[in-house]
Amino acid sequence: MDGYTSKIYAAAAGAALYFGASKYVEDSKVRLLVGPSDEHKELKKLLNQCPSLSENSRLVPTPYLCSGMLQTVYGTQIALRKDRASNIKYVRESKVMSDGGTVSLDWYPEQPSDDVTSIAIVVPGLGGSAYEYHIRCVVRRMYESIKDMRIVVCNHRGSGRTPLTSPRLYNAYDTSDLTDVLNELSTKFPHARLVCIGFSLGANLITRYLGDHGHSARLSAAVAVSCPYDTEVAGRALSAPGLLNDWLFQPNLMATVKRLLRRNIDVIKSSPLNYDIDAIMKASRMSEIDDLVTARTYGHKDCWAYYRAASSVEYVEKIRKPFLAINAEDDPVTPISGVPKDKFANNPCTALALVKHGGHIGFFTGVMSPKIWYLDPVAEFVSAVLE
Repeated sequence: MDGYTSKIYAAAAGAALYFGASKYVEDSKVRLLVGPSDEHKELKKLLNQCPSLSENSRLVPTPYLCSGMLQTVYGTQIALRKDRASNIKYVRESKVMSDGGTVSLDWYPEQPSDDVTSIAIVVPGLGGSAYEYHIRCVVRRMYESIKDMRIVVCNHRGSGRTPLTSPRLYNAYDTSDLTDVLNELSTKFPHARLVCIGFSLGANLITRYLGDHGHSARLSAAVAVSCPYDTEVAGRALSAPGLLNDWLFQPNLMATVKRLLRRNIDVIKSSPLNYDIDAIMKASRMSEIDDLVTARTYGHKDCWAYYRAASSVEYVEKIRKPFLAINAEDDPVTPISGVPKDKFANNPCTALALVKHGGHIGFFTGVMSPKIWYLDPVAEFVSAVLE
């Protein structure tokens, strides 16, 4: 190959690399879906104070996490990571519910005084708790971004080392525990404005709570990250066969759920429903657990009937408080087909931020040490609301 030909090949390779990189960056634009009418102007004022959601904002995903499943699996693999962004220590408070069940409230940096002016309530997803990396990062960012704010993570029954004191587990649609916690906080701290940040199943609960309560909701605003909305669509996606799903994501999720069940096996066995413990422990898919446990607990025919009942799609249009949703178009757990984009566009209180790549509660950007992108829009949106 002569020198001239080598230069031609090098130029072609450079052009291809440039085109590919340009397309990669172009695809990383954040798309904000909010209605065009005058009714949306108050929400738009809040969004205008969010630089990470501006017209030119981008989420350029970590190059080696270029698919939704890779983003998702990476997030599960670093759940216990400790670094400056996540280095916090909680103060725990336990709360016994009316049926004898227990949820735990992990406060940071401490439990608030009576005159606290703002509290952020963080609601984890399925199998999640205050100790997951992304939860700790959100808690720390909120504390650093908003003066004198106190943050509390509401751990579900049996999660985050919360003792299971009732055979009734949590699910994707029963908002009674969340409602009780919000009512108690608003009564105990009457001067505080409350905001909620939910992830996946926790985001679904927040969406349903806000839709149920409308103007009377105890919250000033909420953010939902990777909310499934149509939980039947999400259930089918979660059950779909696939290399990374079969060998990495599902085993991680099932290990977390089964650890919760084993830790509280005596309480579960005490249920009059006589759960098939052997079948539960042999389950390899979340849909099997939901068939054997969740559906039976809440009186559904099977897991698919439960998923249909848990949908929050019809609640989006009933939300009457500022609400920011963040979803990725390549989310393998909560597919974009289950996100009701039309309802977001028609509700003057709701905005939907969509990114091309981010997976499920991933949204990692950067190369050497990937950072969580949504920390910025969450903090900016909540700060704008509380100003």
